[in-house]
Amino acid sequence: MMGQLSSGQERLFYSFNLEDHIPTNHLLRSIDRCLDLSDLRHYLTDFYSPIGRPSIDPELMIRMLVVGYCYGIRSERRLCEEAHLNLAYRWFCRLSLEDEVP
Repeated sequence: MMGQLSSGQERLFYSFNLEDHIPTNHLLRSIDRCLDLSDLRHYLTDFYSPIGRPSIDPELMIRMLVVGYCYGIRSERRLCEEAHLNLAYRWFCRLSLEDEVP
């Protein structure tokens, strides 16, 4: 008997943790253990204006550039597309499934 995918009502809530879906031996996990950007905002505070449009988080920017460098993604537009699709990239950039990629 051939099975058929039921197309019932979609779930309203999902329990999904990115941490559980990134392998322990993934390259980005190794880099994340060594990368400490906790003081980055403190060092860059003087370079940002208090008025105007809010900028992209500098830690997110650095993390995305590291991903681009490690995986040979030269285009920033392509990097944003890849970060939107790849769960490991989202995890490394500290983006949840709902967060918008800049």
